[in-house]
Amino acid sequence: MVTLTVEAANVVKDLLSDKDDAMGLRIFVKPGGCSGFSYGMALDMKKESDLLLMQEGVPVLVDEVSFPYIDGSEIDYVSGLSGKGFKIVNPNAVSSCGCGSSFHTKDDPGTPGSCS
Repeated sequence: MVTLTVEAANVVKDLLSDKDDAMGLRIFVKPGGCSGFSYGMALDMKKESDLLLMQEGVPVLVDEVSFPYIDGSEIDYVSGLSGKGFKIVNPNAVSSCGCGSSFHTKDDPGTPGSCS
């Protein structure tokens, strides 16, 4: 399960307000980043093989490959001195880098590269 906080859900609802009703928040993992894997998010349409998780009234889409890497994660929206943005708290990540968007798991170090 991937969960959204109320704050994150409210931001996503605002982003989806002028989009097609069938769109949701896609959360995915891709190889790369300085720790091995990088998180990604996009507004997208559901694909046949996606998992659809309804969180706080927001459709959350996760592909089958990404799900094991982010299962149990919480997505929050934070605002502070260093800016605003989504923050992912992932219990599967055993290491991450300073950018906060790159990680690796106990069983899979991924393919470390640039954080850009």
